[in-house]
Amino acid sequence: MENLSELKKTQIKLQSRYKQLIEQAYNLRESDSAQSDISEFKAIKLLNKLNRLKYIFRETPKKNLL
Repeated sequence: MENLSELKKTQIKLQSRYKQLIEQAYNLRESDSAQSDISEFKAIKLLNKLNRLKYIFRETPKKNLL
């Protein structure tokens, strides 16, 4: 169960970072397109990790999450 709670904390942290990177990419779009692309690329990599975590949570029995 401890592993699941740690994974959930990691998922929340990654979601927060993802939102920051997407916002940064959007804000930099007009002034520095290269930096915007870098932020967007990092956000996409984080989204991939988030999707893998969602898959793990989907596969775990619901009774273990309580």
